[in-house]
Amino acid sequence: MAIRTRHEVTENTWFITFTCYNWLPRFDDTNSHDLIYKWLKLIDDKHQIKTLAFVIMPNHVHLLLHLTKLNGNLNAIISNAKRFMAYDFIERLNQQQNYRLLNILSAACTEKERMKGQLHKAFEPSFDAKPVYTLDFLYQKLEYIHHNPVSGKWKLANEFTDYPHSSAAFYELNQPHPFVHITDYRDYWF
Repeated sequence: MAIRTRHEVTENTWFITFTCYNWLPRFDDTNSHDLIYKWLKLIDDKHQIKTLAFVIMPNHVHLLLHLTKLNGNLNAIISNAKRFMAYDFIERLNQQQNYRLLNILSAACTEKERMKGQLHKAFEPSFDAKPVYTLDFLYQKLEYIHHNPVSGKWKLANEFTDYPHSSAAFYELNQPHPFVHITDYRDYWF
């Protein structure tokens, strides 16, 4: 059983990561990058949560989010996002008639999850959230997020600024992202 951490929202800026079930490349398999884009717009509109930086990898997402209101429930916001994205993943897999993958995700559900109505497991049960206390930590996470697509096993672009599902070009080349309103971290940190 996964242990869930309650993230007390006492800091404004957070480094957040959530992962697809079993590290399967759900975002690429279902061409679902748009789900993250829509969600980032929703949390900005509804909760005034600003996207400072992001990268959507094939099987996970890294975010630097700034909560302008400290009364938000970070756990609920991320859990709801994962739940609603899971519905869209499953719908897209059904449209693709990817029954092999649907069976894998269905078999991953426990009996308890099935009793609650969950039919497929699209994401790992928890997420990682670290409050950002210092500029050094913020810079470290910005660097990590932006270079993730070209680091280690990932060779998703020739240059990190070329990867389309990232905020790297916003910071490095002063190019707005076509689908995500990125709030410059310097607006809050200086």
